[in-house]
Amino acid sequence: MTAATGAARGAGDDNEVMASVKVGSVDALSVLYDRYCDRAYRIARSVCRDDGRAQEAVQETFISIWTTRRTYEPRGNVAPWVLTIARHRAIDIARRNAPHAAHRASDERLHKLPAPSNVAELVAGRAEAHDLLGLLAQLPDAQREVITLAFYGQLTHTEIAEHLHLPAGTVKGRMRLGLQRLRGDIDRVVS
Repeated sequence: MTAATGAARGAGDDNEVMASVKVGSVDALSVLYDRYCDRAYRIARSVCRDDGRAQEAVQETFISIWTTRRTYEPRGNVAPWVLTIARHRAIDIARRNAPHAAHRASDERLHKLPAPSNVAELVAGRAEAHDLLGLLAQLPDAQREVITLAFYGQLTHTEIAEHLHLPAGTVKGRMRLGLQRLRGDIDRVVS
């Protein structure tokens, strides 16, 4: 069994899968996609705030990984690397579409209207999520980055520290300060 075949079956850790991707295994790319597409989508969705654009960001993430595979050099864990690419692709897409977003309604909103009995809950939930994303956007970049990677990317403090080349204590400190600020902001909004 070759390394590419083993990676295709899901065997092996992320570094083995990436080694197979690097030599051109489409099956290994499929394994990588299966492992990280959901997490990448959650990060992209938190940035783009639109399902279609988030899906586009995930697609661009894995296209980018494939097209640049020969230059990949392992530096730490694969997960933070993949999820950072997804975040950057989502930011690019959000910026590209920002001027047009205010002037068009998404097809999802037009075709998937909620059932009348759930409208109040749906509106309240979306309003809270929108408010929370707005408060998150007001955090300093360093705090917002670690919180986004932890909650949307589901990375551990250690994985975030390795990816950002920071001490784990710095990551924990940024996380603590950011969450404290978010709590204070939420308390002010609720009061």
